[in-house]
Amino acid sequence: MKISPLHFFIDFEFTMSENRSTPKNFFPEIIEAGIVIVEKDKIINQFSTYIRPKAFPTLTNRCKSFLNISQKKVQDGASFKELIHIFNTYNVQERGIVVTWGNMDMKVLKHNCEYQGIAFPTPYKHVDLSLEYKKFFGDQNQTGLWKAVQEYGKEGTGKHHRALDDALTTYNIFRLVEKDKRYLAKPMPTTIGERIDLTKILNKYAL
Repeated sequence: MKISPLHFFIDFEFTMSENRSTPKNFFPEIIEAGIVIVEKDKIINQFSTYIRPKAFPTLTNRCKSFLNISQKKVQDGASFKELIHIFNTYNVQERGIVVTWGNMDMKVLKHNCEYQGIAFPTPYKHVDLSLEYKKFFGDQNQTGLWKAVQEYGKEGTGKHHRALDDALTTYNIFRLVEKDKRYLAKPMPTTIGERIDLTKILNKYAL
């Protein structure tokens, strides 16, 4: 019996530097995670939590302002180890397809794992939906998440730069793109001219 794959639509929000006042060794850490788990095109679970940063636990003013996030919310959040436990619970390595908008989410996840000495939950397959979108529409530049969904005549779910809302928006775009791919993959119906040799009919009545 073939086990159907799980799609993990993931979005992370990261710590941000405060320009020149930030330490030179600064690197982004995950401080909010949104995960939408889909099986056979149905959402079977959602996960959302704030994550406590370890290397630079104090958020910069720029980060708090841009993400509209408070220091307390982050301090009261889960540990990074608990986030990785979610991946391991769903056996991402064996049957998971991770879908993100852009490649930063997985890069930061990998770097955070290395920093904290935790094994990276390597997915079976990773899909950068922003690249899929770019190739599908022939765009020269990569499009932002919410601009992409608006180009479909839709609106994003909830608020931009909230991890779970962005993960849900990524899932919605994925469905729209996959629907268009299936539509374009269908063979075009033959015309009546292709089904009937019109030259024989014209020759018959030419006299």
